[in-house]
Amino acid sequence: MISEVLNNAINEQIKYEFYSAHLYLAMAAYCESQDLPGFANFFKVQYQEENSHAMKFFDYINQRNGRVKLFSLDEPKNEYASVLETFMDGYAHEQVVTKRIYNLSDLAMDERDHATMSFLKWFIDEQVEEESNFDSIIKKLTRIKDDTSALYNLDAELAARVYVPPTTAQA
Repeated sequence: MISEVLNNAINEQIKYEFYSAHLYLAMAAYCESQDLPGFANFFKVQYQEENSHAMKFFDYINQRNGRVKLFSLDEPKNEYASVLETFMDGYAHEQVVTKRIYNLSDLAMDERDHATMSFLKWFIDEQVEEESNFDSIIKKLTRIKDDTSALYNLDAELAARVYVPPTTAQA
């Protein structure tokens, strides 16, 4: 059985994962409005990943005989000055997610809840990938600057990204 403290903290993380999905869908909408469907696709895949992450937490609480409670979401930012700003905001957001996962891991360690520590390792590893993806695209966009041809090449590259559901035993 999961402790009430961890149960509540994971419920808050479920909310944040769904908020993350909501935020990335807003970023996709912005990119669509700029006629950048590949960038929009990148954020739509992010949307799917964040929903999947929320459901991993949802299922975990239920596996541990806890109680999932859902909370309302804040409105995400909807307007951006550029596609670079969407990625910079996304990167900053992922850094917050990383800190939140670390805090959950610290809480699990404090409670000596080894099952939750094991469960959270997947998310810790996932955050390394998430931050790296955003950082890489920010570097490319920074090098591109105002080169529209390069921007459209990157847009075409990101259009090929597909959502791949997690295949771990905890998925």
